[in-house]
Amino acid sequence: MDPTPRRRPPARPSAQTFLRRRLGAATVLLVGGFLLIRLASALLGGDGDGTSAAAGTASGAALTEEPTRPEATELPGGGRRIFPDRRVVALYGNPADDELGALGIGTPDQAAKRLRGIARSYARRTRPVLPCMELIATVAAAAPGDDGKYRIRVPERTIDRYLRAARKAGAVLLLDIQPGIASFPEEVRRLKKWLVQPDVGLALDPEWRIQPGQVPGRVIGSVSAEEVNAVSIDLAALVKERNLPEKLFVIHQFTNDMVRDKQRVEIRPGLATVFNVDGFGLPAAKVSKYRDFTASTPKGAHDGFKLFFREDTNRMRPAAVMALDPRPDLVIYE
Repeated sequence: MDPTPRRRPPARPSAQTFLRRRLGAATVLLVGGFLLIRLASALLGGDGDGTSAAAGTASGAALTEEPTRPEATELPGGGRRIFPDRRVVALYGNPADDELGALGIGTPDQAAKRLRGIARSYARRTRPVLPCMELIATVAAAAPGDDGKYRIRVPERTIDRYLRAARKAGAVLLLDIQPGIASFPEEVRRLKKWLVQPDVGLALDPEWRIQPGQVPGRVIGSVSAEEVNAVSIDLAALVKERNLPEKLFVIHQFTNDMVRDKQRVEIRPGLATVFNVDGFGLPAAKVSKYRDFTASTPKGAHDGFKLFFREDTNRMRPAAVMALDPRPDLVIYE
């Protein structure tokens, strides 16, 4: 399994092509900018009914002190703890283009139906599955945009559509961030109106966390433990202040240095912290990478494993995934 961005054609062209293709057909400026414009139009145009699923308890983005402790809320299906009570099975993507992942293929309700079918294969009598829809809420872009941040923010109505679909399916919504030159804390701040909800979690995608002077898709990004900790301290405080159930907090990685000083990442109460092993290829290579990465998982964190519908060769079946050691708490399909 090559240390290249996670999406590439099977013919193994140049490394630069690997990097560009992972941006998705909608974000690479290969046709006079047309495809990037298509993505911007899909993300910023009207694709919802204008109503907000996050309205009500999430009407304000700011976190203000409550005069009394809010009433405790539960996860979909009941309970307040994710692990080890449940195993999470997720579908990943964005509706702007199916190159961005399987979640964006079809309507949110159609994606939810597909997710439920996949999740059934992982359910056990002693450990039921918690379905999850991982929506890329901030998409890395090949052009800087008006603010020079190399990222496009999905509009609120799109997030609301997927939250409604997740709730109908009894799933959690996981908001994924590909920040470009922006920092993770900067992007998390604008998502707090959803993160105050008991069924919304957060995922960081360091592959797309680049530095000034770099362009997503031309380099592989990374994140420091310090930046991850800055995010998690605020997220854990949110869980405590709002009396929320355990919140899913995922950090993706597919190279050893993608999370710098990984052992210094703090594992905080109230967060079900998962280091998810990305990367595609033959099963033997994926299993080897999984064993390598999970050996360095910080104490108290959990392990995740990603499968790719298009890029994996001889994609592993659920039985093979469940035979991994350690058995993953989170399984994601892209």
